[in-house]
Amino acid sequence: MIGIKGTGIYLPETRYSNFDRMEQFGMTEDFVRDKIGFTKLARKDPEQTTSDLCLLAWEDLKKSYPVDLDEIDCLLVCSQNPDGHGLPHTSAIVHDKLGLPETCAAFDISLGCSGFVYGLSVIQSFMGAHGMKNGLFFTADPYSKVMDFDNKKTATLFGDGAAVTWIGTEPRFQTGQFLFGSNGKKHEGITVRDNGILEMNGRAVFTFSVRVVPKNILEMLEKNRLEIEHIDLFLLHQGSLHIVNSIADALGVPREKCPFHSGDYGNTVSSSIPMLLHREFDNPTMKTAVISGFGVGLSWASTVLYRL
Repeated sequence: MIGIKGTGIYLPETRYSNFDRMEQFGMTEDFVRDKIGFTKLARKDPEQTTSDLCLLAWEDLKKSYPVDLDEIDCLLVCSQNPDGHGLPHTSAIVHDKLGLPETCAAFDISLGCSGFVYGLSVIQSFMGAHGMKNGLFFTADPYSKVMDFDNKKTATLFGDGAAVTWIGTEPRFQTGQFLFGSNGKKHEGITVRDNGILEMNGRAVFTFSVRVVPKNILEMLEKNRLEIEHIDLFLLHQGSLHIVNSIADALGVPREKCPFHSGDYGNTVSSSIPMLLHREFDNPTMKTAVISGFGVGLSWASTVLYRL
């Protein structure tokens, strides 16, 4: 059986306060606290690369788990803001920095906010198909590399960070059946233009999230023969507090079952769900959890985690 054995995260110490930009962006304290939800945003140092963030997440993982790098069979990096110009693939650079064996497969996938859920399926399927026992799945998407810091729609939401998930035999969590979705016709909802700057249609992304994601979660639960009452926590992509609360309301579940732990670091894209999982990993009351990622693409995916 292949599943999740442990997690590690990295968040830069540097923080920028959204309260400091209220006058510039015409925001109130209530709007920052109750709608956006991100009071602070994490920012990497300008000289830090995406692979550097991955390595720092690895440092956190190995503090708690006895991972032997000589036994790593597979390395996956999920990012849309890779090192350099994306060639070579960032996983090759991480492979070098970690000193992994030449027998280790290393590859990238390019996905944003749904990337953790998609990537979890990819690495587990890949490892299972080839008899692999240990893998490292990194997520790192520092949007500060493509940010216009004077654009309210993006500069108040996104924070930098990275996560690594140890995948292997004798796991702590096993996944259920996945359910995926895409709407490429709406790909310009979140995009980087030819000038290299991120743009987002916030209203369209919110509408998509509230209409599509609850339906996807309910259909995924049906696929797994589960009722919504069986779920202890819903670990939802941290797009904003308003999005998370609206999905909770649409599902008809208490908001406290949809934790929002990212208020002091921001939307970390593909790392947002593993950062939630990291915080709840040893929570004994979380025996069954939904994870759901949604955003760039437009793309979405959900599955269920079972504590073993």
